[in-house]
Amino acid sequence: MRIHVLVRGRVQGVGFRWFVREAARELGLAGWVRNRPDGTVEVAAEGTAPMLGQLRDVLRNGPPGAVITSVDDLEADDRAHDHPFAILR
Repeated sequence: MRIHVLVRGRVQGVGFRWFVREAARELGLAGWVRNRPDGTVEVAAEGTAPMLGQLRDVLRNGPPGAVITSVDDLEADDRAHDHPFAILR
């Protein structure tokens, strides 16, 4: 399964990408996380439904200092994601 989401709130400058990358790697997920110019963070991940559900929980809570206002679904593409989960620049 795959998810592609946009995380809104105070999610840049608080270690959010690193936090997501580490959580996704611990869950054994493939994919990536990146900052967007509008101040949001975009996440694409691939794995089992239970592990993706756990990642959604991570995204809703974030690291200390983050303030999550929403996690919005985007259309997921059909391309396979790379392992290990990475931070894109």
